[in-house]
Amino acid sequence: MARRGRKRRLELEAEYWRLLAAGVGSVEACRRLEIGRKTGYRWRAENGGLQPDYLPEASRSGRYLSLLERRRIASLRGRGLAIREIAGLLGRAPSTVSRELRRNSRPHDYGRYDADLAHHRGRERAGRPRRSKLSTDPELKAEVQSKLDMEWSPEQIAAHLRTRWPDRRECHLCHETIYRALYQGAKGDLSRTLTRKLRTGRPLRKQRRRPDQRMPRFVAPAVPIDRRPPVIELRERLGDWEGDRATRSCTDTVPVAVSGGGGGLGQAASSDPGRPHPHCQEV
Repeated sequence: MARRGRKRRLELEAEYWRLLAAGVGSVEACRRLEIGRKTGYRWRAENGGLQPDYLPEASRSGRYLSLLERRRIASLRGRGLAIREIAGLLGRAPSTVSRELRRNSRPHDYGRYDADLAHHRGRERAGRPRRSKLSTDPELKAEVQSKLDMEWSPEQIAAHLRTRWPDRRECHLCHETIYRALYQGAKGDLSRTLTRKLRTGRPLRKQRRRPDQRMPRFVAPAVPIDRRPPVIELRERLGDWEGDRATRSCTDTVPVAVSGGGGGLGQAASSDPGRPHPHCQEV
């Protein structure tokens, strides 16, 4: 007998992904939603760390049955009401209720209509994912896999495809397409084990903030070079010289000071302007 599927909590999953997109860590998001860390990891691992393409319930068209309507169908059906009576109470056509019961019921549901499972099945069916270029073109898929085995980055592969087939636009891929095909596993037509060939080596994709929400690297704002105080031009203080490094051999390096005025190599600044810094060597 087939095993009964796990009930999906789609609204809870949507809130979990919303917290991750806002920069909250996975452990903290699970704590706020009062779910186990393994549940959050399973949701991320199912799609390679990528957020699934589920539409929020509020943004869906009214022509589709909502979770509340499906729960009312299950309740009224359990009370023995006929299909036309249920449709009249919901304000729907009888064919809509009949089609819902037929499409989203399975033999292993033990003869009863489960609203939560039916809602998840309907949401998955509404996705209608189209087949990717990698699934329809074996030659293109083999080329991408061979370059991944050589530890090429997706950006390098995308540029290589345009160079190899300049006149075949159907063979041109964006690097994001390759990333998604890798991290989605069987859904993306590339083995997820190839993520080890990437330079990060991450099995799951890491969430990043949008460009307009990223934090600056430095707390203090930078000062443009043309607004430096005049005392810097005297080169009398330690730190008024632009530092550089000159390699003397394969095993050691010597710090060298670079003058800002002449553009050549000079002595490092010290407390005594007439004496070179003890840790620097003039070149």
